Amino acid sequence: MLTKAQEVLQHLIALLKIEKDEDYAQYERKMLHASIKERRQKGVTWYPVLLANRYISTGERYTLELDKTNDFDQNHAFQVGAVASVFAGHGEEAEAVSGVISYVKDKKMRVVLNGTELPDWIREGKLGVNLLFDEGAYREMNRALKQVIGAERGRTSELREILYGEKEAEFKSGFDYQSVHLNDVQNRALTNIFNARDVAIIHGPPGTGKTTTLVNAIKEVIKTERQVLVCAQSNAAVDLVVEKLDEMGLNVLRIGHPARLTPQVIENSLDVKITKHNFFKELKEIRKRSDEYKRMGQKYKRQFGKEERLQRNLIMKESRMLREDADRVESEICEDLMDRAQVIACTLVGSTHYLLKERVFKSVFIDEASQALEPACWIPILKSHRVIMAGDHLQLPPTVKSFKAAKDGLQETLFEKAIRNTNTAVMLETQYRMHPQIMKFSSTYFYENGLKVADEVLARELGDDEIRLQFIDTAGCGFDEKVNPETLSTFNEEEAKLLVKHLGIEARPNQKVGVIAPYKAQILLLTDLIQQSESLDDIREDITVNTVDSFQGQERDVIYISLTRSNTKGEIGFLKEHRRMNVAMTRAKSKLVMVGDSATLGKDPFYNALIDYAQEIGGYRSAFELVE
Repeated sequence: MLTKAQEVLQHLIALLKIEKDEDYAQYERKMLHASIKERRQKGVTWYPVLLANRYISTGERYTLELDKTNDFDQNHAFQVGAVASVFAGHGEEAEAVSGVISYVKDKKMRVVLNGTELPDWIREGKLGVNLLFDEGAYREMNRALKQVIGAERGRTSELREILYGEKEAEFKSGFDYQSVHLNDVQNRALTNIFNARDVAIIHGPPGTGKTTTLVNAIKEVIKTERQVLVCAQSNAAVDLVVEKLDEMGLNVLRIGHPARLTPQVIENSLDVKITKHNFFKELKEIRKRSDEYKRMGQKYKRQFGKEERLQRNLIMKESRMLREDADRVESEICEDLMDRAQVIACTLVGSTHYLLKERVFKSVFIDEASQALEPACWIPILKSHRVIMAGDHLQLPPTVKSFKAAKDGLQETLFEKAIRNTNTAVMLETQYRMHPQIMKFSSTYFYENGLKVADEVLARELGDDEIRLQFIDTAGCGFDEKVNPETLSTFNEEEAKLLVKHLGIEARPNQKVGVIAPYKAQILLLTDLIQQSESLDDIREDITVNTVDSFQGQERDVIYISLTRSNTKGEIGFLKEHRRMNVAMTRAKSKLVMVGDSATLGKDPFYNALIDYAQEIGGYRSAFELVE
């Protein structure tokens, strides 16, 4: 007889299969059974490309620098961290080697190969790059769910029942933690973590110092536990925590492909730390001798006698034995690095790394848990006795490609379930980022008026009566949205021009500005207009244009949001995901300017309340005031 938790997890397995099938179907539509020309048009293949450079990079891995040979395929699906295949030839004659994209922009791409050797065919003929479907993550999530369901006793089964509210989470009695680096509620969150036997949650609304609280908690927990596991859904989120912990002087080992890591944390990576180990010189020497023997053995031609064959076999055997010695030395180096690390950091799926296979931790910390699929969270939880999660379920949700899987429960996170099912969360209250006018709407709509403004923010904005939240209404201007026929992405040219004009009038030197739009076509349009605008020449370097997701965890002095949608049907697409707008609006420190069509947006209760709030504080303006 399955428990309620086991039944829900069983259902999650079915939803994960639906998601994987949809993900693969989207890939298949773009990739399989399509000619190179079609794949190029769909943005999943670059061909032909030239090998501009090749070199050994981080972790003794080969990096290929590839250049497009013409202006084809401006829109593509390649991105840093994606798995790609570099190929030569076609059909049965095709040769390929896989790697991870470390850089892609305009006509240039860098791919860090997974192997340590460079194929001979790389130097010959035309090359191409294909985007690959990575099913490894689905396989690991599925395996984890089955393991959690199958746990009849022990720590995994206890945590499963606690997180689903079938058993009560326990806390030991202990002292109230007081750190001079944290405010009262952050200290309460720390105390909660120290006293939790099973689960503790940091609920961190925008600007409230969630990451600061988390890294301070990790630093203190290490004093009693010696080593902890720290994970997050994305590489960027892991790297941010690693950077902060490194600044605190902790020994952090970052597990993951070097192509996926930011430059700030590359020194913490396993690959780099191996090269700085005392035994690395010995390892390099053994590998060099192995390669020399291999080359000697390969020099023998086909026409040779019994003695030559015996000699070659001995040489190749020596090469193999040296390679085995090298593997043994590398394994010893890795184990030494693992043992000495105070923090081992990786993505959720990355915690399946072979070096973590037999390791068990007292505590696992999961940052941005509110953006992570539940099946992924269980992977590191299986290695631990208790779990500490940090995030905010009222900001960005996890990415789910299947509408059916999302609707049927895959989009609900373990973080949300734990907040609902357990009394283990502390919500941080004091925010250190936003002007009170910017903060108030988010606090009212999402956090039950629970946010407070830090004293230093009030001091920063003292004596300035400027209205800090503006809504510029394009209703009645005829700024109709359009759809790019190739990418099917929505854009609004007139709205983009208006935003850039307003930015040119209002922008001040030395202010960092973020321009956010929900659609990639609008992002491309805004980027072009900002590049062309002479009024922005002096501040262009201080302007960043990107999607909401790309601004997660960041802040700017001024934020502009182009809402884009304007149509007679009142359709707003995924602007209905109000949590995404919560993220966009709360990136702003001193000023927030939104441009949109109230006639289209106002039918949605959230946007109607937002426009009402702008009117209430005197921040509502009609676009007619700016249109000449």
